[in-house]
Amino acid sequence: MKGEFFDLADALSRELRSAEVLLCNFSGERSDFVRFNQGRVRQAGSVAQRYLQLRLIHARRQASANVALSGSAEDLALCRDTLGRLREALAQLPEDPWLLYAESPQSSSNERRGTLPPADAVVGQVTASAKSLDFVGFYAAGAIYRGFANSLGQRNWHEVDTFNFDWSVHLQGDKAVKDGYAGFDWDARTFETQLGESAQRLELMRGPSRTLAPDEYRAYLAPRAVEEITGLLQWGAFSARARATKQSPLLRLTLGETLSPKVTLTENIQAGIAPAFQEDGFVRPPIVKLIDRGVLGEPLVSPRSAREYALATNGANAREAPEALDLAPGELESGDVLRALDTGLYIGNLWYLNFSDRPAARLTGMTRFATFWVEGGRIAAPVTPLRFDDTLARILGENLIDLTRSRELLLSTSTYDERSTASSHLPGALLAALRFTL
Repeated sequence: MKGEFFDLADALSRELRSAEVLLCNFSGERSDFVRFNQGRVRQAGSVAQRYLQLRLIHARRQASANVALSGSAEDLALCRDTLGRLREALAQLPEDPWLLYAESPQSSSNERRGTLPPADAVVGQVTASAKSLDFVGFYAAGAIYRGFANSLGQRNWHEVDTFNFDWSVHLQGDKAVKDGYAGFDWDARTFETQLGESAQRLELMRGPSRTLAPDEYRAYLAPRAVEEITGLLQWGAFSARARATKQSPLLRLTLGETLSPKVTLTENIQAGIAPAFQEDGFVRPPIVKLIDRGVLGEPLVSPRSAREYALATNGANAREAPEALDLAPGELESGDVLRALDTGLYIGNLWYLNFSDRPAARLTGMTRFATFWVEGGRIAAPVTPLRFDDTLARILGENLIDLTRSRELLLSTSTYDERSTASSHLPGALLAALRFTL
């Protein structure tokens, strides 16, 4: 796809008139998808798709259109026709005061090959391993392609092989365990181990559930629970635009409040699966420190925010949300989690999160699957769902005891229109207290 995309961009650039600039953004994939229900295949298929976004710029005006490509000779004719229609539209459009795009070419190429077995081999392993379980899951794997080219000579390419398997195993009613396995190189033994751990936690849920009164409890948040909290923060917490307009949920951190010095959050593009360039052609730095040892760091600055607020862009996307969020590890060994928790809640997942007070970074949400009451460092009973309501300053600030040394790579499960390239690399978190209200 790389050569075809660059050849198409070259041909379209030759069609331009004086002072016109063309930006081309390519996205494509070759993916296998398998949906499982009750440990058996419910739906399976493969997708090969490629799309091209054309943005024509002239006299500080811009117009864009998306084109579905077939990989045939007809693509050039279709794109030429689209280019002509964009040129006609430009004459009717006003100037864009916040338009900013890369004018100094910085080309790059990154291709990361993974080890992905054929989908039927994965199906065989899953159905054999999950035959004794009420297993529901969604498997997506294959190559993801992203590209950028402009008429100024810049050429960027990103290609990566990944897999993402999201599943849950059910006992009865609301008793279930949700888990997953994702990465670049599928390993059968790692999958067996992960599924085995899910089954073990499910067995622990066979006993009667304990109902806890609203109160504050010592708690351990597994990486997938931490992902829900950091995911909510992506709603403007690191955005330069939100910070400038005082809409950031980290507003108090801009006024001097700090989190625990154990918290260092970065946008770590070099360790994720997202491309190191964005749709306007700006190259992203390998790392942007969003929170540095508890202190608010740099915002994510899109080109439009850079123009509007007189800032330097660091290649953020239009939403100014992280695409490769990385929370630095702590000192707590994963094998010591229950002993360190001693008595309190082990929380495998959090659900339905939202802000209950956005300016104060107050979060609310529910426990659901794989939440246990722990006594003396041993799991005593599953717990009925609870609602927490607490602030980020307490969760990742004064009440944070430690983070785990090991971390989990969590890939976005979003497949709307195309497979997402967003990811998180997160540890678990041990808290002295988490406030529950229901």
